[in-house]
Amino acid sequence: MMKKAGNIRNFALIAHIDHGKSTLADRILEITGAISEREKKDQFLDTMEIERERGITIKAVAVRLVYRAKTGEEFIFNLIDTPGHVDFSYEVSRSLAACEGAILLVDATQGVEAQTVANAFLAVDHDLEVIPVINKIDLPNADIDRVKLEIEDLIGIDASEAIEVSAKFGWNVDKLLEQIAVKIPPPSGKADNPLQALVFDSWYDRYLGVVVMVRIFEGVIRKGDVIRLFSTGRSYEVQRLGFFSPHPSEVQELGPGEVGFVIAGIKEPGEVKLGDTITHHTKPVSRSLPGFKELKPMVFAGVYPENPDDYENLRDALMKLRLNDASFTFEPETSAALGFGFRCGFLGLLHMEIVQERLEREFGLRLVVTTPNVRYRVTTKEGKEIEVHTPTELPHYSRIQRFEEPYVMVTLICPPDYVGKVIELCEGRRGIQKSLKYPTPYTAVLEYEMPRSEIIMDFFNDLKSATRGYGSMDYEFIGFRPGDLVRLDILINNKPVDAFTFVVPKEQAHRRGREIVRKLKEVIPRQLFEVAIQAAVQGRVIARETVKPLRKDVTAKCYGGDVTRKRKLLEKQKEGKKRMKKIGQVEVPQEAFLSVLKVK
Repeated sequence: MMKKAGNIRNFALIAHIDHGKSTLADRILEITGAISEREKKDQFLDTMEIERERGITIKAVAVRLVYRAKTGEEFIFNLIDTPGHVDFSYEVSRSLAACEGAILLVDATQGVEAQTVANAFLAVDHDLEVIPVINKIDLPNADIDRVKLEIEDLIGIDASEAIEVSAKFGWNVDKLLEQIAVKIPPPSGKADNPLQALVFDSWYDRYLGVVVMVRIFEGVIRKGDVIRLFSTGRSYEVQRLGFFSPHPSEVQELGPGEVGFVIAGIKEPGEVKLGDTITHHTKPVSRSLPGFKELKPMVFAGVYPENPDDYENLRDALMKLRLNDASFTFEPETSAALGFGFRCGFLGLLHMEIVQERLEREFGLRLVVTTPNVRYRVTTKEGKEIEVHTPTELPHYSRIQRFEEPYVMVTLICPPDYVGKVIELCEGRRGIQKSLKYPTPYTAVLEYEMPRSEIIMDFFNDLKSATRGYGSMDYEFIGFRPGDLVRLDILINNKPVDAFTFVVPKEQAHRRGREIVRKLKEVIPRQLFEVAIQAAVQGRVIARETVKPLRKDVTAKCYGGDVTRKRKLLEKQKEGKKRMKKIGQVEVPQEAFLSVLKVK
């Protein structure tokens, strides 16, 4: 078919987690004939093994589909399936920058949830045409009228003409495709303008180098063209161009409004930056596209190879993952307990888990990950302001004048019956209530200002437990605020283990210290010598547990006879254990790090 910019529709699927985006994408692929009967499978676009296992989308995926409308006109649909979890909202904002429209999917049983609201506002911020769609109408407890009311009251979008679909059975998906062709505006670029292409995704291929996903806003990119990356000024010759439909198809050129991949022999992962603009080397544009907002990591943890010889492999693996995930950062660090590794920054705890699993699966690494913490800001008595990513970077407590921690605005949505339990949960995590609204008879919306450190550990799980699975949350960073905080050190045989060092509110230090040393006593195996586990604050020990030594039966070879002989052997053993205690190195298993995560 003839490619015309007026026949192209670029749109993203956005929703809260588990509202059916990937299932709807499956039905759209089937209806447009992109996949054959033999290829059909659930979550077709979720290609990573970890996505299929967990049943969640982690990476946004772009596919080109050909749709023939009832009028006989053919359209090119560029569909981007996005993640729904709050930790991957950066993937959503990147995807929306490449689109003119968004399909806002809402579960007919769950209604509008926190990420539904957040993603809808992201789409509105990008000036996209938003089409509301109510999914799972096949379920017996679907309440379509209630959901329409929630869409209008919570998001402010007219839901009177919302399309009611069942992605599972394909009901009314054809109506949705007609609406996409009619309502979503075509791209506005011109082929004879200088090339402007937005880099919205990229990944590393061991044979091809860096593969870059682009959305062409102006001009045309052709095979053999010499292109320039705006941020670095480096130039490359285009070797291959193409798109996914959903299988890769190569083309000779990509024009205005099109979405596709560019392979240009870029060998170093660090050379491509997401949000960058690609232009022609000979006729460059004068300014880059706006790109998208840089996100700062919220959670930090040390990642170390179990085998020190894997350090170089870990560094290469992190560089390749960083190419595919701009919200993830890393820098080298050393630990007295764990050796050489990296201090990594993540958007949240799920993000951290996914990165760890990908490093272990895709790159075959065995890792030790330390207790996660947030970044703090410290003002010293000399007036110097320091941003601290790890508690071990903190200056001595006598030099600290002001200690600040990051706060977030947490939006919680739940049925009114559970408001009391949600308030109790938030107040127990040092939350400050800012508002409580009942926009519909079925929905309560609470807003709390909370320290970021209080929501990185099990807060989401506790919310789900308190609301029997009906509660949802979203959050955004609002700034640093002063707090009465102290550094809690864990010592094993009088040696501080920096991997277990973290910052806690002063009033919680004794309780947390006691719980951590008790947990560590359970998981650190007994040695041939006594192991003392202590918690200390500002140089003062506040809790202690002792792992008793293993005792070898040195008197087993004595059959009867004089008791002094046995006593002599036992005394000799005791002297040997004293010497071992001075030189012994305690092995700390990975379960010890995991057990500390579970201490609230």
